[in-house]
Amino acid sequence: MSLPLIRLLPARDRRVKSGHPWAFSNEIAMNAELRALPPGSPVRLEGDDGMKHGVWHFNPHSLIAARVLDRNPEVEPGGNWYRRRLSDALALRARLGVPNFCRLVHAEADGLPGLVVDRFDDVIALQANTAGMEAATPLIVKALGELLSPRAIVSRNDSAVRTLEGLALGSGLLHGTEARARVEEGGIGFEVDLLSGQKTGWFFDQRENRARVAALANGATMLDAFCHTGGFGLLAAKAGAAQVTLLDRSQPALDLAMATAAANGLAERVAAQRGEALEALERMVGARKTFDIVVADPPAFAKSRKDIPAALRAYQRLARLCAQLVAPGGYLFIASCSHHAAPAEFFEAVAQGVWRARREARILCSSGAGPDHPVHPILPESAYLKAQLLQLA
Repeated sequence: MSLPLIRLLPARDRRVKSGHPWAFSNEIAMNAELRALPPGSPVRLEGDDGMKHGVWHFNPHSLIAARVLDRNPEVEPGGNWYRRRLSDALALRARLGVPNFCRLVHAEADGLPGLVVDRFDDVIALQANTAGMEAATPLIVKALGELLSPRAIVSRNDSAVRTLEGLALGSGLLHGTEARARVEEGGIGFEVDLLSGQKTGWFFDQRENRARVAALANGATMLDAFCHTGGFGLLAAKAGAAQVTLLDRSQPALDLAMATAAANGLAERVAAQRGEALEALERMVGARKTFDIVVADPPAFAKSRKDIPAALRAYQRLARLCAQLVAPGGYLFIASCSHHAAPAEFFEAVAQGVWRARREARILCSSGAGPDHPVHPILPESAYLKAQLLQLA
């Protein structure tokens, strides 16, 4: 099968030649024939000088019109190709010593642009955020079945970025009959609802940070704000925290967290509080409450570039409120998953927020996601998670 050929416009090939994995619509010589191609079609990409740039997914209706699949222009991305890519991702996680509860595919950094795959041992959650990966989903499901023999595969195609590709939103079972899974981390078994939880149901990206905070928790009081299903707080309780308060707006998430606490013998030291986190933090500051450890792991404040100024103000406010709740000598862990906010901008917002709380601080660690979330070196968007652990005087 010969793939369609698309060409870059004259003098518009510099980014692609530098190794960038995307080509934008204003860099491609569009014509009626190309615009008629089905979104997500595999194509060959060449420069106007004839330089071959490999095989890409093409969507004529998206700003990001092409995403690289393979630099070899001779490959055809069929079932065997996807199986090899997924096998490579599995082999890397095994080499890194990552458990069977992990981010198995991290989009461009794993050579599968727009695809996110989370593994819950024998259950898989899949998110296809591009037209190309949407079209290839049957091949991906087949390859995952051959490689892992999963009990279930769930699609979590509810990310708003899909609308930029002209894709509908929705979730459902692709294989199997049961959408619940279990995560084992730090000696705790967490029940996960793959169809209604945030993102794909669990935040594997914070694994190392959760362990880092738990190591400080013995005998401490802790507030876990934006707790979701209680990853930070319950691991801290397991590590010996004297009292943990879980704060989240979602009652189902809190119910799941408390069920996990009860199942692991932690319920007596864990309490749940439902509410909008920033409003609840304001009330706690007004009541002069303090905790030895405060964790703030909010959802993305910046959904687009235009949101960045407001998001940075929100992060500064969050840092100020949290710092006011940290007891002298205690610890603040704060994170951002907004890839639009650069690390330097986020860390500056945190520093300003802590200073506005009139607290002296020292940074113990600046971190990101774990090694099962590799980063594409020319795509800073893949390094979306930013976090800091501070001690406050």
